[in-house]
Amino acid sequence: MLYVVALPVLGEADDTALRRLRAQYHPREADLIGPHFTLVFGAPLDRESALRAMLEAIERRPFWFVLERLVRHDLPPPSRGAYLYATPADGLAELVELHETFNPVGSGEPFEPHMTLGLFERATEAEQVARIVERQHLPMHGRVEALALLRRTAEGLETLRSVRL
Repeated sequence: MLYVVALPVLGEADDTALRRLRAQYHPREADLIGPHFTLVFGAPLDRESALRAMLEAIERRPFWFVLERLVRHDLPPPSRGAYLYATPADGLAELVELHETFNPVGSGEPFEPHMTLGLFERATEAEQVARIVERQHLPMHGRVEALALLRRTAEGLETLRSVRL
């Protein structure tokens, strides 16, 4: 599977907070990749050359974003679990535009740019963590300066190509 991600630069305190939250509440993914916005999720391997070409053709300046809100996304039954993620206010339009560049026919689901903070067994746990994070860490400021094309392998994620904006 292939992925295109936007890699942010964050202040030290915000970067540390996001990495700690992901390590505690999403350890399987936190070991693979740090804070990021996913623009293409799980594309088939035969899209590599097209995604690589799109990535190399990007003509965009780096842009700022502000994470201001946390969202709990409940998993469908029979699970009682939930994802917790942070969504940007500033930078939202730029991330949506990048997503549309890499997904010109759409994926069928509405795109909401976000950084995943954790996966919880129960929605109530996600809600408790959200309240703490909102009080202690939001807003978080950062800048998207690079994009990367990644391939999922048995060992983890392999960077196929990265570009600086």
